Amino acid sequence: MSALLVTAGCRRQDVRLGPIDPEAYRAFLASRTGSALGPGFLQCPSWAEVKQGWQARLLGWGPESGPGAGELSGVALVLLRQFPGTRKYFAYLPEGPVADWTDPDIDGWLAPLLRHLRSCGAFAVRIGPTPAYRSWNAAALKAHTGPGRRLSDVLACEVDPLGTAVAERLRARGWRRCGDEGEAAGDAQPRYVFRVPLAGRGPEDLWSGLNQEWRRNIRRAHKSGVRVELGGPAELPEFYRLLRITEERDGFRLGRSLAYYERQYAALNAEQPGRMRLYLARHRGEILAAHTMITVGRRVWYQTGASADHRREVRPSNALQWQMMLDAHAQGAEVYDMRGVPSTLDPDDRPFGLLRWKLGTGGQAVETLGEWETPLSGTANHALHRAFQLYLARR
Repeated sequence: MSALLVTAGCRRQDVRLGPIDPEAYRAFLASRTGSALGPGFLQCPSWAEVKQGWQARLLGWGPESGPGAGELSGVALVLLRQFPGTRKYFAYLPEGPVADWTDPDIDGWLAPLLRHLRSCGAFAVRIGPTPAYRSWNAAALKAHTGPGRRLSDVLACEVDPLGTAVAERLRARGWRRCGDEGEAAGDAQPRYVFRVPLAGRGPEDLWSGLNQEWRRNIRRAHKSGVRVELGGPAELPEFYRLLRITEERDGFRLGRSLAYYERQYAALNAEQPGRMRLYLARHRGEILAAHTMITVGRRVWYQTGASADHRREVRPSNALQWQMMLDAHAQGAEVYDMRGVPSTLDPDDRPFGLLRWKLGTGGQAVETLGEWETPLSGTANHALHRAFQLYLARR
């Protein structure tokens, strides 16, 4: 290990940053300090093995002297994409870094990161701050659906003061939120997600939080003989076949191959057994639906879902989600994150169906801070950043 992160109150000259090995990185994520920062699966070292075409760097910060010297207080997985025809790189920290965003001295750990990435040949950096911005409960959104309506048209049930403060601090330092103000490229990760709180709730509370349609569909699945079980690598091809059917039916395209999911399953579970699970819903011996779930610490994500076009009346996906939610609760998760939802509240918009389905769990739609970019200092870097945005817009 050759480096460390920033703690609140550290002076900038006391902060040291540099490469760390995967073992030290994982140990930090599993520590009390690292777990409290709420790391996501996109910042695990194993994610570097999933993302082909990128070079990966594992970095850590920490106090260089005084109490805590030699201990990590934050980490970052940085993915580097080479700009065609140059020796310069776009640096991407998906849903990262894993840092103390409550620290008002954001420059104390952010400035060393930018200096380090510039020395690695980066011309621009994109980060994904983890604080939430605002949220809406299911009841509020159901009451405001209508033609042309969007999430941003509805008064938020809660605005996170930390998220607001972090956004202001980044803007003051020249960072721009992707997709805002006419930017060419938007977020790579979903800005709007759906989360079901689990902390302090029992299974009966989760059940009562479901709407009547969800409870009826789960009962129907059980009565019809739908059986939920865990699959493994051997079932990934069937999951992928169902995913292609789902993409065609629902009008979206993730653009991922079977090899991508096989690589993801192998890498995440090699890092920690059970980190990624494949849930299957069988009916009369046939797999009708398959969903993936990922766990890091006390956070659980429903990542990708797939289902067949036939026998939908037995509601296999509802049965799967209910079992996944119960399993997440049983392992001590504080939140069940159902990942991305569209921003539309218009029932006539095709994507609204996904939000409507997730609203039935009684959770909350959350607007994250989204992703933020900044070019690094220098005229050439600014020019490359503009060219890279145009390159992304044409892809």
